[in-house]
Amino acid sequence: MQTQKSYTVEEAKRATEKYCAYQERCHKEVEQKLYDLHMIPEARDLIIVHLIEHNFLNEERFSKSFARGKFRIKKWGKQRITRELKFRNISAYNIKSALKEISDKDYSTTFNLLAEKRFGQINETNKYKKRKKLANYLLYRGWESNLVYTKLSELVP
Repeated sequence: MQTQKSYTVEEAKRATEKYCAYQERCHKEVEQKLYDLHMIPEARDLIIVHLIEHNFLNEERFSKSFARGKFRIKKWGKQRITRELKFRNISAYNIKSALKEISDKDYSTTFNLLAEKRFGQINETNKYKKRKKLANYLLYRGWESNLVYTKLSELVP
């Protein structure tokens, strides 16, 4: 039988400081980490306050970094980014400010490049099936339906 290591509040503080310093984290991720370390609720609250006071934990910074990263690297649309931030219990204000990090010019350029690249990759002879596959791909990635259907009518007349 394996015994679980117990952490003091100071050890848990250091562990979560490293955890937050490695990459931006949201409150939900840090709370889960503390739960995994088997910290009692009072200690969890104490540590989270410490992390916020020492700027290890900042929801606004996290949401902006998350939005930029998912847009640039994974090519997600604003709807998918919003959904993922809501899942992480990020406030509406922070979601709104995070989406401002993406310029309209970059957004439309990325969307057009992604749609055209994916359109070329779909090996389907039936134009309706090809349209559906492209639409599903773009909608899953969180691009707005009006953009998707406008682009579809442009690519597949």
